[in-house]
Amino acid sequence: MVKRLAMAIVFGLVASSSAFAEDEKAPDWNAETLSGNWGGARSSLYDKGITVELTHKSDMLANTSGGAARGAVVLMNSEAAVNMDLGKLAGWDATTAFIQYHVQHGNKSINNYAGSFAGVDNIETGTSTGQFYQAWLQKNSADDSLSVLAGLYAIDSEFYVTETSGLFLQPPYGMSAEMAQTGQNGPPVFPLGALAVRVKYASSGYYVQGALTDGVPGNPNNPQGTHIRLDKGDGSLAVVELGINTSEEGKPFNKTAVGLWRYSARAADLMDVDAFGNPLRRTDQGFYFLAERTMRAEQNDSAQGLSGFVRFGTVNKDVYQADWSGSLGLTYQGLFDGRDDDTAGIAVTTSHASSKYRQLNASDSSETVVEITYRAQLQPWLSVQPVVQRIFNPNMDAALRDAWVAGMRLEVAF
Repeated sequence: MVKRLAMAIVFGLVASSSAFAEDEKAPDWNAETLSGNWGGARSSLYDKGITVELTHKSDMLANTSGGAARGAVVLMNSEAAVNMDLGKLAGWDATTAFIQYHVQHGNKSINNYAGSFAGVDNIETGTSTGQFYQAWLQKNSADDSLSVLAGLYAIDSEFYVTETSGLFLQPPYGMSAEMAQTGQNGPPVFPLGALAVRVKYASSGYYVQGALTDGVPGNPNNPQGTHIRLDKGDGSLAVVELGINTSEEGKPFNKTAVGLWRYSARAADLMDVDAFGNPLRRTDQGFYFLAERTMRAEQNDSAQGLSGFVRFGTVNKDVYQADWSGSLGLTYQGLFDGRDDDTAGIAVTTSHASSKYRQLNASDSSETVVEITYRAQLQPWLSVQPVVQRIFNPNMDAALRDAWVAGMRLEVAF
């Protein structure tokens, strides 16, 4: 019912007619998308305050040696996103709405072959389904310095985010590996958002933001479709981030932030039990740090050049397989003459096994993955991205040999 209602809202809004400033230049859909301006329909919608973005990703990946077994898979993700300026559309000043729906094609897992703790592919969900990822309203005030958002929300859209790491296919360059393992059904990150309220204040590059979300996004017993539930015992997840971010589109990256998060529900200890033999309940919380910089900008185009990022986070060492993870990477846009929109990158992520997990599983102390990739922008709407990953100590399992994964991503903007 929720899915049908939300889809009716989306298509009703689109048929009847992201926030855009009055003087912002409209996108050139004929150049930037495969399907173009839809006979002028996109321009008409834009003038009314609505944009529709359609994208598709296809990943072809193979575990060529090591890991759990050799094998290959094809994974696909199709997505529709609708941005609405409700000031233009309905006269609600400084109010925006956003709806994001995605469809997963293919229920095979490349990670079943590679056996990595951190994962291999950031569009892998383990099931073929369609579901709403986000659907929220946002109200701005104080000259847009203060904003309040409410609705179906994913914290990885704004928290623990470095833009430069988004080039890479491995999941920890989105939501970091140590936090991704937390909670009863993971935190509200791709592919599942959760009911939430988010407040943000930003001024002169400095910002502070906080969110309170449902502690269990979706339905742990049913990954199919969209489920919005507030069950007894779910609790909540609170996350706060403070930082400085002077990055702007087309300008050098400069962001540094620290964050704290905590679930209200406690989590089971891996080993210790009470007098009745039940696992002790531990505080479920963590801390993270991130930074990204443009280290060398091209003279003629500041969007081109060498950029880097570093991320580090911790969780309760008594509760989870990994008690911390860290990653760093370098990207270079316009590395080769005549290929100004291409981006090359190399990144490393390490997940460290907690002492209790090592005792229980006689595991290795950590897993490390190196990823090398090159995104070739063949057209404004089409990119091809070959990738190679080397996984050392997959899943911290001493019985698994180091794995090699190779493949390619094809991405299209319709």
